[in-house]
Amino acid sequence: METTSREKSILDRIVDARRLSIAHRKRVLPEVALKIAVEKKAPPARDFTAAVSRDGLNVIAELKKASPSLGVIREEYSPSALAQQLQHAGAAALSVLTEEDFFSGSLADLKEARKIAEIPIVRKDFIVDPWQVWEARAAGADSFLLIAAVLSDSALTELLDLGRSLKMEPLVEVHSREELDRVLGAGGRIIGVNNRDLRNFQVRLETSLELVETIPDDCVAVSESGLRTHDDLVRLRAAGFDAFLIGEHLMKAADPGAALGHFLGRSGTEKQG
Repeated sequence: METTSREKSILDRIVDARRLSIAHRKRVLPEVALKIAVEKKAPPARDFTAAVSRDGLNVIAELKKASPSLGVIREEYSPSALAQQLQHAGAAALSVLTEEDFFSGSLADLKEARKIAEIPIVRKDFIVDPWQVWEARAAGADSFLLIAAVLSDSALTELLDLGRSLKMEPLVEVHSREELDRVLGAGGRIIGVNNRDLRNFQVRLETSLELVETIPDDCVAVSESGLRTHDDLVRLRAAGFDAFLIGEHLMKAADPGAALGHFLGRSGTEKQG
């Protein structure tokens, strides 16, 4: 029997919608046009790997207007203003949601943030096609997210290789030991452990602690989602994580820059130079 939309997980529905959107957009903007834009107009890619593997608490601050589980998170959403605040507060990199239907994002948000930011920017989306990687690079993204749960082994390898050819080392997201093994087998180097299960949106910080020991030392380990305090970051850093992706907590804050400062263990008045 065919699976109905009700029986599908949120993740399945997002990916289905994304594939339909890509099919339309590829007809409007062929891959060859994106490749020309990358060659002629795209700024050089910034080194995302270096940014998130420094000593200390490296935060990837996420710009996100809405989510399927919470609806609108931030009413006043200006990617350029947020990028400026979060960079000034000490973010190592930025992540910008570009998925339209479920997260109210757009590639225009990434372009707006890129005009202001001097730190690397990750395209956060549901990437399932090489066309999206070319689109990301043409828009000025320095890296992009890959989600192991929605990609075959061959697709993972293909997208990793394409990213590296464009000097965009991807952030590859896992939620289980099985997914981690697949990503390591495909050659992933920046491993994001998502504490939020994208199939039901439940959050368990223990997911990071359970998987970090299996991540090789020569990989960059990133803990994602459910991080709420400076102590969370200190605990996960001690466990072996190099960087931390934080979105909701920052986007809910009246002053996202000050909220990031608290995560980094600084007072409200102390800023990153």
